[in-house]
Amino acid sequence: MAEEIIISVSPLETRVAVVEMGLLQELYIERSHTRVTVGNIYKGRVERVLPGMQSAFVDIGHQRAAFLHITDIVDTQFRFDDETRPPDFQYPPIQQVLREGQELLVQVTKEPINKKGARATTSISIASRFLVYMPRNNHLGISQRIEDEAERERLKGILEGIHPEDATDGFIARTACEGIDVKHIERDAYLLRSLWKSVSARSRAASVPSMAYEDLPMHLRAMRDIINENTEAILVDNKDVFGAMGRFLNDFIPEKAACLKLVSLAVPIFDSYNLEDQIETALDKTVPLKSGGYLVIDQTEAMTTIDVNTGGYVGRKDVEETVYRTNLDAAATIPRQLKLRNIGGIVIIDFIDMVNEEHKRQVLRTLEKGQQNDRVKWNISEISELGLVELTRKRTQQSLLKVMCAPCPTCEGKGFVKTAETVCLEIYREIQRKATRVMGKECMIMAAQPVIDRLLDEDAICVAELSRALECDIKLQVEASYTQEQFDVVLPAR
Repeated sequence: MAEEIIISVSPLETRVAVVEMGLLQELYIERSHTRVTVGNIYKGRVERVLPGMQSAFVDIGHQRAAFLHITDIVDTQFRFDDETRPPDFQYPPIQQVLREGQELLVQVTKEPINKKGARATTSISIASRFLVYMPRNNHLGISQRIEDEAERERLKGILEGIHPEDATDGFIARTACEGIDVKHIERDAYLLRSLWKSVSARSRAASVPSMAYEDLPMHLRAMRDIINENTEAILVDNKDVFGAMGRFLNDFIPEKAACLKLVSLAVPIFDSYNLEDQIETALDKTVPLKSGGYLVIDQTEAMTTIDVNTGGYVGRKDVEETVYRTNLDAAATIPRQLKLRNIGGIVIIDFIDMVNEEHKRQVLRTLEKGQQNDRVKWNISEISELGLVELTRKRTQQSLLKVMCAPCPTCEGKGFVKTAETVCLEIYREIQRKATRVMGKECMIMAAQPVIDRLLDEDAICVAELSRALECDIKLQVEASYTQEQFDVVLPAR
């Protein structure tokens, strides 16, 4: 399906949108004060070694130290990958591998999330348009998305041609390699090796901590990683960025250079393509389905849960058919929502219970088909007896919700506030605690409008009885700045 890449640039933020048929599919945001660090290489120093966690914390110059697990160190030393690591391999104690104060070169693989620092590895990899270069691993690989066996054999031969038997580095052919002439792949390999030599030399002379290599800015990463054969237009609203992108395309992806256009409109570029409204919708918990059902997406610290509901959809036949159609619609919708919202980690989908085994298989097949277009790796389980599907989606950055939103100051992130009735009862108990000080005196209750309204209406009799019992004059005052849960019981000075 034809894709458009739309890039909006401002002094404070760069946004990249991938659009198909007017529908927003992916959104990437980079703000000037929080530049993306995934892919950056740092010369760091081990701050702490934690034997109990088989991990270490490495100072890379960020606010929080980077987290480094034993698997991200030893696999590099032994040049293991998922295919070559022996299943019975025992990792040595981390204190035998690292010591506090040790200097080492690491690469960020996951952005800092919440209160956690970045995740790092010593297994360095640098991506180009066609290749991923691994200077510390002599593995050769080909993207699993390239399925044609003849093409895989061709690419295998090319990689072996640029990789001598005694080589200590390795390459992975990216999806963009498919059908590409050997000279372009060889050029990428040469450039990547030259870049690594430069990074290595720079890091040896650098102080600690310091950055040895910074990945491309977002607009150029989009050109390197997002453009594919379906990309028909690349639209950008900034002249300087347009120039940089043009040079990049001419150098590395000349066949797509004609797709690049500088857009100057009376309205912001995202508004003109109706993207702002779609971004707002992507922050909603509820997602309507074409069938009439809906999804409820809840993101928590530990995982994301997705609840599937029939809503107003009643179907034309029996209940099983209604459930099946709703689940099928949900399975087709969920991959796009996870991709658009950049949700990673553990995801639990609560499909509506189905009896028919073939229906279950079709729903799971639809979910698997939808994730094939995702650039991020998934692992999907079978549907359980309870109708649950567990999946993991690789998380490297914060979700759209985390980037654009903060915990609600009213509810402090709980997602709910106490009712006015509950707050009124708390006020009564507070007055009772102060009964000896209130007796025979004036008392002022300061609270939010809904609470005061209840004290004047539904609870007016209770307030009057409390006033008589304590022989005090209870006054009520609305505080516009108070949240619904805030109140004060003010007594006169002694």
